[in-house]
Amino acid sequence: MKKRLFLSALALTAVASFGVAAQDTTAVYGDLLPDAPALAARGEYSVGVQTLNLVNPGQVDINNLSETNPDAVYDRPLTIDVWYPAIIPADAAELTTYESQLGRADAGDVEPFTFQGRAFRDALPNAEGGPFPLVIVSHGFPGSRYMMTYLTENLASKGYIVAAIDHTDSTFADAGNFFSTLMNRALDQNFVLNEIATLGAAEEGFLSGLVNADNTAIIGYSMGGYGALNAAGAGYNSVLQGFLPAIEPRMAGNADYAASLDTRIKAIVVFAPWGGDLSAFGLPGVGFWDPEALGGITVPSLWIAGELDDVAGYDAIVSLFDNAVNSERYLLTYENALHNVAPNPPPAVVRNFGDYERYSEPAWDEARINNINQHFVSAFLAQYLLGEDNSSYLQPAVENANDGVFSVDEAGSPTADNTYWAGFLNRTATGMSLRYVAAGE
Repeated sequence: MKKRLFLSALALTAVASFGVAAQDTTAVYGDLLPDAPALAARGEYSVGVQTLNLVNPGQVDINNLSETNPDAVYDRPLTIDVWYPAIIPADAAELTTYESQLGRADAGDVEPFTFQGRAFRDALPNAEGGPFPLVIVSHGFPGSRYMMTYLTENLASKGYIVAAIDHTDSTFADAGNFFSTLMNRALDQNFVLNEIATLGAAEEGFLSGLVNADNTAIIGYSMGGYGALNAAGAGYNSVLQGFLPAIEPRMAGNADYAASLDTRIKAIVVFAPWGGDLSAFGLPGVGFWDPEALGGITVPSLWIAGELDDVAGYDAIVSLFDNAVNSERYLLTYENALHNVAPNPPPAVVRNFGDYERYSEPAWDEARINNINQHFVSAFLAQYLLGEDNSSYLQPAVENANDGVFSVDEAGSPTADNTYWAGFLNRTATGMSLRYVAAGE
């Protein structure tokens, strides 16, 4: 698999190489640009996708808690899509149609839209090479399980089972009480891990024998990152409890929280994780984690952020990163980028600036960011879930890409003075930095 990922990005622009019917020229989110870094390329597997409707029983009902109903609970519904290595019929194109929404429910302007992806709906699974590691993907507020299809499809093609969650009360279609999002993010992630593990261990079903849930990563964007940090060991503090008393079982120092930590989670990827700076609540410099609590994260972590993030706050993200001292960690920064360093590009059918800015980065081509994310997330997950050595990609010779020197001999091999970021074509590694910190530092 690693050898395939090392192929030149230029040589991989032929879509037929990815198992798609040769006559198909449909462009979808996540397809390679000519300047895509090496590991952005899809892997050896064709990709299937299925939708599952799950129910997590007996959950705290934030929407109906009150002094007269202090013990309100409900059965929490969750819709997920699962992407997986698949067998595609010889006469079929590896394409599907996803439906998401423009606008947001709490503003009363929701409108559905569709777009195509490079997967085959309800395809037969391909178990060759399995069971496969599990990757759980968690969107922002509001968002959708289809907000990062460029990444979910790409990872499934490389031999992962990828489950993306529609977080109830937090999607474009049903955005509502924000306290529900604060309460449920990590709980949803843990629940989906358990459900996929159960389906993988079952004797029947498309995931039967396909999943190695003991080898799981969580990918979270914004509020998804907020949840992933907690799921990985960073207990919340009394500041959050002041807003949300029901969060007490997820707080640092709570015995129930310590017991809930799932050792099957082996790595996390957090895009622009929210919760480190509550300036929007009139509390600048205050966050939902005490510094020592972040030391509870002991699994490797990849952090991806925009230098000008004005939602989560770039300085707050860096502070969270710095305090995660027991995690072997990487911080990829996009210079001049804001908060939207994770989503697909803006839909072609956007109606207004509000729709557009939920996906766009003013100083970056979002498709370019998508390819770079595919490259680095692939390198990171392959290192920590598959045991590959991708240090050449994850620990470049120079932290700031602009300082890299591209130098090759007549055969195209790097010379001794080459410090250019591995996997990037000449004149393409610009406007980024990648910082590495060993665990314990």
